[in-house]
Amino acid sequence: MAAKDELGRHGEQIAVDYLQAHGMQILDRNWRCRAGEIDVVARDGRALVVVEVKTRSGRSHGTAFEAVTGAKLARLRGLAGRWLGGRCERFDSVRVDVVALERFAGEFVIRHERGVC
Repeated sequence: MAAKDELGRHGEQIAVDYLQAHGMQILDRNWRCRAGEIDVVARDGRALVVVEVKTRSGRSHGTAFEAVTGAKLARLRGLAGRWLGGRCERFDSVRVDVVALERFAGEFVIRHERGVC
């Protein structure tokens, strides 16, 4: 496995552990359809939360949070609707969160932004 892929998988697991520690229930991971992929689908109370996870080992290409574009966020909104499509479960709201992880001196710094779109 490529180092970049390994970093991404490791970062995603850290993000899932973080979300669970903050009271979220993980409903799905790496959900895919023809339109794209959702990294993490979670429940936060009565809200459905679609989570984009970005992991970086440095800032040579910008911060992890900056890597999430407006187009990506709009696509995630649409993917949330597709994910909900075949389910009977109801939610009061749907939001998109970003969990950005950056590694400095071997340690990860986590930035969790709720409801970015």
